[in-house]
Amino acid sequence: MQTIALVIFIITYTGIIFTRLPWVNVDRPSAAFFGAVAMVLCGVITFDEAVRSIDANTIALLLGMMIVVATLELDGFFSLIARRTIALAKTRLRLLAAVTFVTGIASAFLVNDAVVLLFTPVVIAICRASRVDPIPYLIAEILASNVGSAMTITGNPQNMLIGINSGIPYARFLLCLLPISLLGLCIVVAVVRAVYRRHFAELGPIEYDENGFEYNYASMKFSVPIFALVIVLFFLSHLLHLSIPVIALVGASLVLIFGKIKPSTVIKSIDWVLLLFFASLFIVVHGVEAAGLMSHVHDVGTLRPDIAGLGIIHALSLALSQIVSNVPFTIVMLPLMKNAGSEALWLALASASTLAGNATIIGAMANLIVIESAQGLGVRIGFREFLRPGVIVTLATLALSMGVLALEVAFGVIR
Repeated sequence: MQTIALVIFIITYTGIIFTRLPWVNVDRPSAAFFGAVAMVLCGVITFDEAVRSIDANTIALLLGMMIVVATLELDGFFSLIARRTIALAKTRLRLLAAVTFVTGIASAFLVNDAVVLLFTPVVIAICRASRVDPIPYLIAEILASNVGSAMTITGNPQNMLIGINSGIPYARFLLCLLPISLLGLCIVVAVVRAVYRRHFAELGPIEYDENGFEYNYASMKFSVPIFALVIVLFFLSHLLHLSIPVIALVGASLVLIFGKIKPSTVIKSIDWVLLLFFASLFIVVHGVEAAGLMSHVHDVGTLRPDIAGLGIIHALSLALSQIVSNVPFTIVMLPLMKNAGSEALWLALASASTLAGNATIIGAMANLIVIESAQGLGVRIGFREFLRPGVIVTLATLALSMGVLALEVAFGVIR
């Protein structure tokens, strides 16, 4: 049975890595779904075990946040924030800083994949109206979305997984990783400016047309306060003894009832494919675990929250996130991390797996979303174009992450 489970796992992750295989119509969700069905069909696990292996907390948190984010999107909230913030940028460098910090902070409290999906056309429109090359700003957007999202449980899918499985309170998670993200955003600005120094050497003012943005203020009067309430409750969840997924679902239900956007329109905007992808990966990894393959891996379970342990987590994240992307990598790591039982190692995995996604285009889903959205709007960012700033930012922020977490361990902030 171990051999069967291993073969299914290899086939599944091959489909996740190589989304274009000859004679097969495959992408990441379909590869994961095939692996989940194969685990049940081949008798590695039963159907009931497959259903129980799906982490309902993670799916609920993702669904709740997707509904809130979809409503804010349909209300025009993201366009409003982007336009009003970037309107303050009168030079190329200030525009770079605005794109970086707005994207980074927004990604911390909303799923970064949704943020970049909505911000990309806005950034391109502003750059074209300003007659500046959009590529440096789009690369900054990608890098900032990953760096900023690292600081909270709701910033990206892998942090949701880690936050729920580790049990670390929302506020504590944020406070421990906040220095890494804020300093990391400064690194993004510095690196992009240095790589595209000729572009930013021009110091003249830039102008753009602020028209063309549509907002539904009537609906935002309800959706924005509900979103703010959800964030406040996230911080108070430990004191109120409320789970983060339940808070997200409460916010989603309120925004559907009181918002002015038709609920059916909001529900159609949900990324159901991503939820299927997650559920399928949970089943595949559980099949591998149930077959006993995880018992052969003891290294992570014996790691200590010291420089060596933190270094191994960061190195694994850097290497494997480029192969399978950071979400599938994190799901594989979950059963191993539970054996380690260290808050510091959990936080290291959250920080490192997210920051490592900046190294290459395939390192994180947010990268691919921006690349594909931009290409649809006539802006092409090649692999090599992204690689240079991506690798520099990744290595610099991973070193920063190691340093900050090591200091927090040394001073007893985390264990």
